[in-house]
Amino acid sequence: QVQLVESGGGLVQPGGSLRLSCAASGNSNSISGMGWYRQAPGKQRELVATITRGGSPNYADAVKGRFTISRDNAKNTVYLQMNSLKPEDTAVYYCNAENWYKEPYWGQGTQVTVSS
Repeated sequence: QVQLVESGGGLVQPGGSLRLSCAASGNSNSISGMGWYRQAPGKQRELVATITRGGSPNYADAVKGRFTISRDNAKNTVYLQMNSLKPEDTAVYYCNAENWYKEPYWGQGTQVTVSS
């Protein structure tokens, strides 16, 4: 089993920045890919960014050039640096991890609100 705990959400003005963190515990050596998803009110959960264990990132078109995903395998932690935030980025952000068998794990979510 793997447990994921997110932190770093909050309220920020348009154009501002936030950094989300997600720490994995438990059988973290089984983790391959990690990533971030988000869910806005009334919408389906959508991919934001993923990163392989080797550090190769993948981004949704909506966040390319503004968000950066990174991970520290020694700390079993994945980060999401979010810059130039827009009101449409408002959502609950969920950390995701997959083990080598593609079994998914999810964090509890952290609220990000972009508003003036």
